[in-house]
Order: sequence, then structure tokens, then C-alpha cells
Amino acid sequence: MTVKHSFPPVTDARTRVLVCGSLPGEASLRAARYYAHPQNQFWRLTGAVIDLDLASLDYAERLAALLAHGIGLWDVVASATRIGSSDAAIRAAAPNDLPAFAVTLPSLRAVGFNGGTALRLGRAQLGKDTRYAVVALPSSSPLHTIPFSAKLPAWLSLRAHLDGGRGDAKLAP
Repeated sequence: MTVKHSFPPVTDARTRVLVCGSLPGEASLRAARYYAHPQNQFWRLTGAVIDLDLASLDYAERLAALLAHGIGLWDVVASATRIGSSDAAIRAAAPNDLPAFAVTLPSLRAVGFNGGTALRLGRAQLGKDTRYAVVALPSSSPLHTIPFSAKLPAWLSLRAHLDGGRGDAKLAP
């Protein structure tokens, strides 16, 4: 079985919210891009958070827009074996060093975990560290079949960590 690897983090000194998935799925690995599956709702959900149609932008513009709004990306699993894209199929997972990485982000306020596996693994890594809010996010994956509208409220809660806690401010790119 082939070992699959996560991508490098997409962050900068402005990152206030780090959204962590588990491990990129097959479509993302083939494209070498975060959330590349056309039915993954990640770009729509984060676009709603920052009031920007990210799905209409090319990949480099999507990443630049996230960074400009204080959102970074990474995965909690550095490498693992897995058949297909399901988190349930992840085996022999080696973690990324989330705690060590988080302290390198001077503006970090919250870590959002995209899906249950990312939450379980990431929360275990962070332990009782209270420097960052932990935000449980319903998975943006097409394998998590609840409707977009049901996922959206949890994702919109990220706004509180981006704009100083008001939750309703618009952020300039």
C-alpha cells in the first residue's frame, strides 16, 4: 500500500485561524492542491466565512485570499496509508507536529478541525493547550452528506476569531 503525505502548510504571520483537515483525498493528491475534489464544499464554506466567492478564483488566488483574511491551511496527518479518500481508511498515521507549528504563528487565535477525524487527532495533539480556541467543523468532504446549509453555521463561527470577536465584521482583503 502506498504511503500518502500531507501538503505543506499555507500560513503566514497574519494567520489567525488555522483550518486543519486530516489527510488530502485522492483528487487533492492527484492535483497537488488542498480541497481539489469538485464536490468538496471547503471553498464555498470558507468563502462564506470571508464573504468572497472563492470557488470562482483560481487556486493561487484562493490561497492568497484565505491568507489575506487570516485563514491558514494544514493537515493533522503528515503521512499514512489509505485506500481511497475516506478518513476511516487511514492506517499507520504519523502526525504533523501541530503544537510546535502553532506556536510559530504569532497571530493564531483558533484551530478549526475540518471533520471528526481531524478533530479527534488534532485535539489529542493540542491536549489542554488553552492558547487557541478549538473549533469543531462538520467535514466539507462529499463523503459527509449533510447539506451545505447544515454545515454553514459552524463554519461561520470562525468569523469570531478573525475579526476580534464581533462575528459580523467584513474583512478587507
